[in-house]
Amino acid sequence: MKSRYLQKGIDETAFAHRKMAFVSGPRQCGKTTMAKLMQKKHGVTAYHNWDDVAFRRMWTKDPKLALPGDEGGQDRMVIFDEIHKAKRWKSSLKGVYDTLANHVDIMVTGSVRLNAYRKAGDSLVGRYFHYRLHPFSLSEMRALSPPSPDTFMQQMRQRERRPAPCAERDLMALMEYGPFPEPLFAQDMRFTRLWRKTRLERVIREDLRDLSRIQELGQVEMLASLLPERVGSPVSVATLRDLLEVSHPTTTRWLSYLKELYYLFELKPYSQSVSRSLKKEGKLYLWDSGEVDNRAARFENVIALHLLKACHFWSDLGEGEFSLWYLRNKEHHEIDFLITRDGVPWLPVEAKENEIRPSANWRRFLPQLPCKIGVQVCLRPGVWQGFKEDQREVIVASASEFLRYLP
Repeated sequence: MKSRYLQKGIDETAFAHRKMAFVSGPRQCGKTTMAKLMQKKHGVTAYHNWDDVAFRRMWTKDPKLALPGDEGGQDRMVIFDEIHKAKRWKSSLKGVYDTLANHVDIMVTGSVRLNAYRKAGDSLVGRYFHYRLHPFSLSEMRALSPPSPDTFMQQMRQRERRPAPCAERDLMALMEYGPFPEPLFAQDMRFTRLWRKTRLERVIREDLRDLSRIQELGQVEMLASLLPERVGSPVSVATLRDLLEVSHPTTTRWLSYLKELYYLFELKPYSQSVSRSLKKEGKLYLWDSGEVDNRAARFENVIALHLLKACHFWSDLGEGEFSLWYLRNKEHHEIDFLITRDGVPWLPVEAKENEIRPSANWRRFLPQLPCKIGVQVCLRPGVWQGFKEDQREVIVASASEFLRYLP
């Protein structure tokens, strides 16, 4: 089993300070596997899944019975998997945590956003840190150490990680099979198709049912089927509403459920200091980029996943507040991505499948940003060249090289 990029950070930021670790992320991205790997560093451990009837009975009777035994002062750890499905789970967990006689490292994992259940019981504020586990990226496939944001910027600008022979193969595997560990490492297309079908059914037929109790699961599946062809473009809720023959609020609500379930994520346009910027229209991307048929859109989705993973990783480990946006004005000129750091534009990134010269849009947007550098990523291998644009620098780089700098 491969170690995951979040393990060290959780140890250093949560467990070292006696906080619980809440880990959410897409279904089948490896949350349980990572948690069990982290258990190996502890002397006494326990693992509980809410789908286990015996555990549900134990939890209902006395949640403290789920803790591992206190044997000779050894380090202890307990994992609660999918416990957010329990009624008043936060209140019960708060009682367990607040009455611990001897410390236990507690990890709670879930395939929906745990804060979607923020009304379920008493507040746990101050008792836990929340982490978002992503599927695999290009650097994690080769177990490269995830960098801090400053280290990333320094290494990338100085081109410290030179092209690796395996990088192009890894990128093609990500493009073809998507980032989730089972299909990515099996690299069997028949298995991948079956895995993808099963995952979507479980996300909607199980997770969505548990989250929302809605009855129109078939129509939500139809909505999900309409999204891959809209990846990378501003999505019109009105168009989706007409196709589904439901109201605008209903379509918006269903999209919000699919976000909560880590099926899709949305990027909003960044409008501060950008003249004639769009302010509302979001672009949608899928957590499983392999679902996108169009090659250019799939490539953009792969880049989006890498950048979002970096933003979540740095934010969750206390490096600052990193957010991912896009730039687009009313004349439809666009830069695909913009990372902000503590609210300030930090790094714009453009995804161009085949272009190895800077896009004309850099001249429109870069002068309006405080960023000294921008990156244009292409699918073509062996490309890395700097260009001057209005006293700023634009690096045009192969995705197989640039993405290895990111977590």
